Amino acid sequence: MELRQLRYFVRVIEVGSMGRAAVDLGVHTSALSQQISRLEGELSTRLLQRSASGAVPTDAGLAFFRQAQLALRHADDAAQAARQARLAGHVSIGLAPSTSAVLALPLMQAMRERYPDVRLRLVESLSGNLAAMLGGRQLDLAVLFDTAAARRLSVLPLLDERLFLIGRRDLPGLADLPGLKLGRSVRIAQLADVPLVLPSGTHGLRAVVDSAFARERCTPRVVLEIDGLAVLMDAVCAGLAATIQPGAATMRLPDDGVARLPIAERSARRRNLIASLSDGELSPAALAARVMLAQVARERVGSGRWPGATLHES
Repeated sequence: MELRQLRYFVRVIEVGSMGRAAVDLGVHTSALSQQISRLEGELSTRLLQRSASGAVPTDAGLAFFRQAQLALRHADDAAQAARQARLAGHVSIGLAPSTSAVLALPLMQAMRERYPDVRLRLVESLSGNLAAMLGGRQLDLAVLFDTAAARRLSVLPLLDERLFLIGRRDLPGLADLPGLKLGRSVRIAQLADVPLVLPSGTHGLRAVVDSAFARERCTPRVVLEIDGLAVLMDAVCAGLAATIQPGAATMRLPDDGVARLPIAERSARRRNLIASLSDGELSPAALAARVMLAQVARERVGSGRWPGATLHES
């Protein structure tokens, strides 16, 4: 099997036509077809269904296509690293919105300083979406919260986040909480009358909050559901409701007028995991980025710049 065959096959899938792929690659259609036929012979399976209207992958071809893309990317990264005699390539990392508020900028700065020739792509999305992108080989690694979604991935427990009640100090229901002026922790049972804006039921954080309330045999008073962190926090700052979020979500909030009260119960915690493709599928650049991601996160926690976070204890 040759890299040339992989490049030919991947290009045919990308454009859906032998003829168009041959033009793009600067080869004769007959030569391209011959190389792909050889590839199919080596694998003893049909990779393409050819017709007058184009070429589409078989089930085997689609599975091979995903791995061929990875192989070509790793080969390109290796060639670039050899030419420059230092680590090079590209890596894609997914972060949830709350995580990116505390981690994205220092990670970018650390990668730029340590690996200037590695091109970093950051994707901000919900944890469930990031898990799906990892499964589809659209990301190399991500910080996830749902252990079930990460079962088929390589997982490194990273840290635990305490949840906070966040809201305007003059919000009805919150203004009367004991310990508000002193910034002391609150118990879930004290929040029954506090109007809350939370993510919808499909969101991982909502499951953590609902479970914590259920353990205390009470129900949160949810008056709004918003799945975007920026809009959710706008609603909080406008005084429409309070919310329950990890401390990282408070990083971009104004200092005055908004209370941040830690929730006392240990059940109100969110675990952060570094999830990635297997080591064999990760390029050298991605392996280095995974180490850097964990290092930067630990530095943020150790320096007190990740509110409510504690490093995971094995």
